[in-house]
Amino acid sequence: MATRYEQHDGSRIRRMARKLLPSGGHPARAVMAGFATAIAIGTVLLMLPISSNDGTATDLVGALFTATSAVCLTGLTIYDTGDHWSEFGHVVIACLVQLGGLGIMTVASLLGLLVARRFGLRMQLSAQRETKALRLGELRAVVAGVIKFSLIFEFIIACILTGRFFFGYEHSLGKALYEGVFHAISAFNNAGFALYSDSMTRFVDDPWIAIPIPVAVIVGGLGFPVWFEIGRRLRGRVLWSMHTKITVLTSAVLLVFAFSFITIAEWSNEQTMGPLSVPGKLLAGFFAGTMPRSAGFNSIEIGEMHSSSLLLQDVLMFIGGGSASTAGGIKVTTFALLAFVIYAELRGRSSVHVFGRKLAASVQRQALTIALLTVGLVMITTLTLLTMTDFEFEKVLFEAISATCTVGLSTGITPDLPPAAHVVMSLLMFAGRIGPITLGAALALRDRPRRYELPEERALLG
Repeated sequence: MATRYEQHDGSRIRRMARKLLPSGGHPARAVMAGFATAIAIGTVLLMLPISSNDGTATDLVGALFTATSAVCLTGLTIYDTGDHWSEFGHVVIACLVQLGGLGIMTVASLLGLLVARRFGLRMQLSAQRETKALRLGELRAVVAGVIKFSLIFEFIIACILTGRFFFGYEHSLGKALYEGVFHAISAFNNAGFALYSDSMTRFVDDPWIAIPIPVAVIVGGLGFPVWFEIGRRLRGRVLWSMHTKITVLTSAVLLVFAFSFITIAEWSNEQTMGPLSVPGKLLAGFFAGTMPRSAGFNSIEIGEMHSSSLLLQDVLMFIGGGSASTAGGIKVTTFALLAFVIYAELRGRSSVHVFGRKLAASVQRQALTIALLTVGLVMITTLTLLTMTDFEFEKVLFEAISATCTVGLSTGITPDLPPAAHVVMSLLMFAGRIGPITLGAALALRDRPRRYELPEERALLG
């Protein structure tokens, strides 16, 4: 039976949620309503004749798809971003990306704060002292920190890109600044929108472009809570929590593995890395290994890559980046925790231990739920798109995972899909971006102890 202390804790969390979130204080409804409103406004703005280069109104499905892709930080496009949209349209897209990025990190951080606070009150004081979980009184600091961190890092990347465009490609200062700011916003927020029809392939061997953009993707994909804790750790104020250790370590391992595998697999492919010099191949491998975290840029042709490289990117897109970040996917923490669960089961251990801490059974169930629901969503969408199109399974599956996990990488078939498929993918991008955040918070906040247990019985497995 729940104790009086736990009941008081739960009531405090519910009251705080009502203050933080509109729509009756329900996290899922509040998040969905906020992002749906942003998408609706963006759709209307992109449908205006002023938003297109030729001065004609963009169709509803195209505008809706682009607005959804921007707000949900996906990067999939129907129309060429540089050719179809005017400067006003580019500003609208950049604002939607910035709004989506700040919104995702802020909402996810605040919901994570509520979860941490709820369970922090029920933890032992020693564990609470070590993790230094954010307190409810630090909500304003969290929101201000997200905005400050995002804008400062975007400014740094924008300065580097602007300087390169100005000095290296002889752009005018206005054009260099315009392109530098747009791509800095798109990269940090893991959106993947580019002003060039070939994405970043023209800069495949330019380190002043092909390094800052992946770095921005990595930084944005780790998540504000991780950087906040790293900053406090550097000042000697806190030990690293299990979440930060898992996020940083798993992200590093996946990045190194992706870079190594794709570089080796595509080294002699004349359609991708074959014509490049050795430094160019290494740079292209680093770029390609970073983007499946959740950014839609590409410096080599995705549709020309070997099947093994495409399959690896499917897996990496599904995993995604860090929690409360601009990245998509099921998140590296979910993936890593499931790996720890499998390891413990193979070793015959009755409990799961991660970095000196016992992993709660409820967290194991939540990770499994998020992963399997995402698998189901990808499979249903793939089947739906296969019935609507004649494209081969490999490419359809790639696009479905890219949309579900809000990555934005494409084999090139998205513009050729029928309008009905574009609507399906718009819904998929929305569900893929909003779903994991609200589902994870809802599962955690709904956790309640049972007052009784039924008799135990084992089913046959395998």
